[in-house]
Amino acid sequence: MSNILIVGNGPAAQRLVERMRYHGYEGTLTVLGSELETSCRQSASPFSSVTPYASDTLGLSSLPTIHIHVASAVTSIDPEHHRVLAQVSGAEVAYSYDTLVLAPETRPLIPDIPGLVSAEGHLTEGVVAPGTAAILPRITGNAVVVLGEGPHAVETASVLAARRGKTTLVCATPQPLSTHLGETCSGMLSEQLEQVGVTVIAGRPAVRRLPGSLCLVDGTTVPADTLILCTGAAPDTRLAREAGLDVRNGTVVNDQLRTSDPRIHAIGDCAEHDGQVMAGLSAAWEQAETLAEILTGRAADYRPRPASLRLRTDVADVSAIGSLADLHQPGTRLISLTDRANRRYARLALRDERVVAAVLLGLPQAIATIGLLHRRMERLPSDRLGLLLDLPPRLASDSAAADEKTPICLCNNVSKQTLLHAWRAGSRTVTALAEATRATTGCGGCSQSVEELCDLWTRETRYEWEKAS
Repeated sequence: MSNILIVGNGPAAQRLVERMRYHGYEGTLTVLGSELETSCRQSASPFSSVTPYASDTLGLSSLPTIHIHVASAVTSIDPEHHRVLAQVSGAEVAYSYDTLVLAPETRPLIPDIPGLVSAEGHLTEGVVAPGTAAILPRITGNAVVVLGEGPHAVETASVLAARRGKTTLVCATPQPLSTHLGETCSGMLSEQLEQVGVTVIAGRPAVRRLPGSLCLVDGTTVPADTLILCTGAAPDTRLAREAGLDVRNGTVVNDQLRTSDPRIHAIGDCAEHDGQVMAGLSAAWEQAETLAEILTGRAADYRPRPASLRLRTDVADVSAIGSLADLHQPGTRLISLTDRANRRYARLALRDERVVAAVLLGLPQAIATIGLLHRRMERLPSDRLGLLLDLPPRLASDSAAADEKTPICLCNNVSKQTLLHAWRAGSRTVTALAEATRATTGCGGCSQSVEELCDLWTRETRYEWEKAS
């Protein structure tokens, strides 16, 4: 059996291990990670209300041919001798491989703002950047400020507000996520953030960090005992570059996710495919699935899905497909819905009755259905209003069967039908269904729906028992 070595212990690496086992791989898998990286990664908030799954929770580390080495600082790759060198407890250890998979986490980008970094090159007291160390213990004081305008900043601020109370989000753009959602939708999202305890300060860039405060461009000083930098991330390509692999913005891979060295693959935030670094959890999982198929002898090519955003927060259901520019392409037809009273918004761009771009807020069923139709390149149903208002969608003439196949869990493409099969096979709790199907183990947005299905099927089963007796 071959020996596969994986560098990285984040979601991409863990997903790969799980899918390798799913596809029947029986060889040796060795995972090298400097820490439980899911606790401090850029593409999934370290403060998420959803507990990210880790290798131990899946029972992977207990399998005899899976070796997980946490606290192994990988120092270099030796392609000539097919080995990786790492520091373990102060000593250098060599790990051999037949196949090497690079899945390191991203490096946080530190903005060029005076006062963030000391003369020695370290973050100053009270400044925290995901990926630099364990984060939660470093959040101190009453005034917590999150700096950034992207999904990671919004997720972090909303969860901190729920856990710690009032939190401030400072962003340079007119509204958080305005470059993804547009003015109206991002404004509605800001209103919802404010209602859960997040003070949004938008359109005023930070210019200086002082002890216990943050200075903005208009002269305003914001109290900030702890300042959390959610200001972007860059692929970690150091190991690949030093090993002589082809590196541009990321580690270059082909359709088989293979680097310029035929024994080495790369997935996740570090990989560059067809000129694009496909960052984010969904892309990492797609790559892990494709590579698992390839490494278990199946014919597969990586074909990235169009860019999309799904916010991982309990504050609001938010999704964006494509870009704002896609909403104004020539030859597209726009469909819009704005319902401020019920916190709902939709803007769709159609071509040949198919979605080419969309922005949605507060419409969970529509997000699931439209996302599915977009991935399959299928036409929207004729009842557009019913679709957007979360009425039962009609994907085909046999709508009942189609509804059963609509994903409940978007991250893992788990349908109601799949969940019901797992339930009937004995997975009678949310935890058991998660283990059987991976539903709820991604962004967690489907957790409530899965719990409601569990309750429904429990009541139906109890009713059948009572009727039989």
